[in-house]
Amino acid sequence: MAGALPRRIIKETQRLMADPVPGISASPDDNNARYFHVMIAGPQDSPFAGGVFKLELFLPEEYPMAAPKVRFMTKIYHPNIDKLGRNLLGYS
Repeated sequence: MAGALPRRIIKETQRLMADPVPGISASPDDNNARYFHVMIAGPQDSPFAGGVFKLELFLPEEYPMAAPKVRFMTKIYHPNIDKLGRNLLGYS
């Protein structure tokens, strides 16, 4: 089992919950505080306007030296997202 959750993740999660980003909701999983359930509203004046997109976000043990892992759970057409919802840019 992994060690205690780093203070940085605890502080960032508290800040995210206290001051959410408009159009984005994120909450940690009840069983794993490194795993987040995320919902993003499609930006106005974009092809995604009116859409709501579900993502999963995972903070690896190496975070912040390693990027979070993000995957779209909602099917989306985007040139940088594969058909399994993974980012194709190589850093996530």
